[in-house]
Amino acid sequence: MSVALFAHRRTPTNAALARAHPDVRIVPPALAVRTLTEGDTAIARLDVAERLDGIEIGLWELARLEGAGVRVLNRPRTLIAAHDKLATARALGEAGVPHPRTLHVDASSARVHLDPPVVVKPRFGSWGRDVALCDDVAALRRHLAEISERPWFRAHGALVQELVAPQGHDIRLLVAGGSVVGAVRRIAPPGEWRTNVALGATREAVEPTAALCELAVRAARAIDGDLIGVDLLPTTTCDYVVIELNGAVEFNEQYSIDNGDVFARTLEALLSDRIAAVA
Repeated sequence: MSVALFAHRRTPTNAALARAHPDVRIVPPALAVRTLTEGDTAIARLDVAERLDGIEIGLWELARLEGAGVRVLNRPRTLIAAHDKLATARALGEAGVPHPRTLHVDASSARVHLDPPVVVKPRFGSWGRDVALCDDVAALRRHLAEISERPWFRAHGALVQELVAPQGHDIRLLVAGGSVVGAVRRIAPPGEWRTNVALGATREAVEPTAALCELAVRAARAIDGDLIGVDLLPTTTCDYVVIELNGAVEFNEQYSIDNGDVFARTLEALLSDRIAAVA
């Protein structure tokens, strides 16, 4: 039985996962539809589109595979719930998972019933792009006017979210198959409040507490996630809130816990029944 990483690109993470098991290969969506059959497994690795206006092409092909009896890990509805930050907010709210208050706006003149400071972000976003901190109402109005003609705003509007006071770092936990298999602390560079590695943040190893692991697993379960990156922000009261979920999380060896191989551990958590059958 084949195991495919359903993805458009050979990213470092996808390549490392493929190297971690001889039966795992990277297969683009169009080829996956033609080659995967009932009993095979597709690990969906579709990311946010480069234009921030949705998800990469492939959800239709993924649904076809699921209908044909292929085991799909991170099903289409899971990817939507992870990448659409409005859907994320709703799913976490329904599950009782702590998450900042989040509002959707679709016009620069929209009334926002949140007291500044607030964070404005694309509804489909990644890499910290077009995420802005607005300290007062005037700054919020200026920013909404500035982004109102961008294609992603015209397509889906934006999210306005209450600010969780930056502490200079966050924790990303990697949840696979219902358990935490990897973790890092991301540290923002000097003068930057965002912790995205794409914006210069650095990673360091961290041993997550049982409470953080439980919170991350609850967050992944809220969207029926099989392989999810869960970003946790510390608060001034020493608690954590889930700030974002990532349905195509990129990770590296620094995520390893207890000196294990994070890529092998991820695949084992996702495919334990199949690995045991082959063995």
